[in-house]
Amino acid sequence: MTRQDEESPAGSPLLDEQLCFALYAAQRAVTAAYRPLLDELGLTYPQYLVLLVLWERGETTVKDLAAALRLDYGTMSPLLKRLEAAGLVRRERAAHDERSVLVACTGRAEELRERAARVPGALLAATGLDGSQVARLREELHALADRADRAADRSR
Repeated sequence: MTRQDEESPAGSPLLDEQLCFALYAAQRAVTAAYRPLLDELGLTYPQYLVLLVLWERGETTVKDLAAALRLDYGTMSPLLKRLEAAGLVRRERAAHDERSVLVACTGRAEELRERAARVPGALLAATGLDGSQVARLREELHALADRADRAADRSR
């Protein structure tokens, strides 16, 4: 075993050996690859994510939407305001609990759904990843996010 093998890259101060930087760079690159696909739909990446949740779940509370996207209310509110101004979602107070705000797609958002269904496949084609690679990577990233969330919870 060489000395380099014995040294853990986890403790390295080099930028290219940082897990956080690799994740950051990958996230920026993937978001950039999505941009032309989403531009055709008139959506930003965060708006696309909101619509994905609403298309999957239907009418949802802001609280549940924020939890699904791992966003705080301060981030959700302006995002939803822009989607509402664009005519893609509607927000209204829940009849059973006025503190709760419900969000739902409008007909205009439902019209985008079919066109948006092509986005994941186009991204796979652009990146050259196959289905099994995507599934494995997604599982690993979800597991990493869960572990990081637990670590963050312990440090609070």
